[in-house]
Amino acid sequence: MRIQRSLVFCALGTLSLLTLVAGKALIDQQTAESQANSATVAQQRIGWDHDHHEVHEHHYHEHHHDPGFWKKKVTWKEGWKKIWKPAKKQIWNPSWKQIWKPIWVPVKVPAWKDIKVPAWKQVWKPIWKEIKVPAWKEIQVPDWKKIWKPVWVPTKVPAWKDIQVPAWKQIWVPVWKEIQVPAWKEIQVPEWKQYWTPQWIKVGIPGEKYLGKDPEGWEYTSHDLWKKKLVWKSHWKKIWKPAKKQIWVPSKKLEWKEEWKQIWKPAKKQIWVDDKKLEWKEAWKQIWKPAKKLIWIPDKKLEWKESWVQIWKPAKKQIWVEDKKLEWKEAWKQIWVPGWKEIWVPAWKKIWRPVIISEWFPTPDHHDHHHEHVEHGWDRKDAQPQGSNKVVWKRDDKATQLKPVATVDFQSAKATEVRTSAAVGTKPIATAAAAPTPGQGFKFPGA
Repeated sequence: MRIQRSLVFCALGTLSLLTLVAGKALIDQQTAESQANSATVAQQRIGWDHDHHEVHEHHYHEHHHDPGFWKKKVTWKEGWKKIWKPAKKQIWNPSWKQIWKPIWVPVKVPAWKDIKVPAWKQVWKPIWKEIKVPAWKEIQVPDWKKIWKPVWVPTKVPAWKDIQVPAWKQIWVPVWKEIQVPAWKEIQVPEWKQYWTPQWIKVGIPGEKYLGKDPEGWEYTSHDLWKKKLVWKSHWKKIWKPAKKQIWVPSKKLEWKEEWKQIWKPAKKQIWVDDKKLEWKEAWKQIWKPAKKLIWIPDKKLEWKESWVQIWKPAKKQIWVEDKKLEWKEAWKQIWVPGWKEIWVPAWKKIWRPVIISEWFPTPDHHDHHHEHVEHGWDRKDAQPQGSNKVVWKRDDKATQLKPVATVDFQSAKATEVRTSAAVGTKPIATAAAAPTPGQGFKFPGA
């Protein structure tokens, strides 16, 4: 698989190289053809044909019209180009710093606690000892006596009781009833608004129009003319206008509602109540008569008795109490340290770009009496020394660019013109310099 991939890459590289070579050859061929055509045009512009030099000379002497020529000049125009230059920007980078923070560590420390421990102490305490002593007691002995006593016999007698009996009373209570009341809500409704925009249209003018006469008396007319007419074109735009919409909003209405309330009204009810009737009944009553009885009554005798009492004596007990100890604990804190970051900032660089301008030059005088002053007294600052080449340009009406025609050696052309005029006696013909080598295109200075 790797070998096949290498072979594919080699084939693609060879194909691209052949394509570049073929394109380069085609470009060189087109450049050579264009330069050959330019040399022909230059010869036609600079010189004249040998067969028609007399006609041109006669025409030159009649009109004295100087055709001149246009020359392209390359100047350098100042400009500014936006570039990016490296710079440094201060940033803050996160880092960690070791710190020590105090913390409380719970510890246990010894301490003495006051406690009470039990102990026994011998004491003598007085106690009362129970004894019995004789005595006479006045007592009551029972006896029975016949008596008549009144008793109440329970009976039932009628009576009237005031009671409350339930009844219903009609009342009216106010209640709030939910109702809907009409209201107006501000809304936006769509509407179409017509507006007119001006627009130029092309309108034909029928018939012919008289344009005038020329110096020879010929009249000129035109047909099918067109004129511009301003018309207003209708458009519709959607707008929103305010309107009111009836809505129903909730409200409350106070109404009286019939209700029945339970009340209690007084009434009388016959009941039987308990009553008592006094009657006399025979009975035997127990009575008590006095008598004497020998009894032993308890008494107390004071004696001292040995005893041990438990007492609590103070003591100390070692205990461990909770305490806190201050210690330092290692920790890490995030800090920000300054740093520099490589960035690119915009800057402006001064550049010089070539600009081609056209200058018009008159044709040098080719008469015999001005051979020694070929330049006709022109003193131009851009005149080149003898042997330097000038670039002659022609204007292309179909394009905005100016194309170079050929490279002409004006000094050689003038020398040839002088020799030809002296030998033949006709108007000299400018000789074009050798055409540039195919593939050698025009380059700007510094390119």
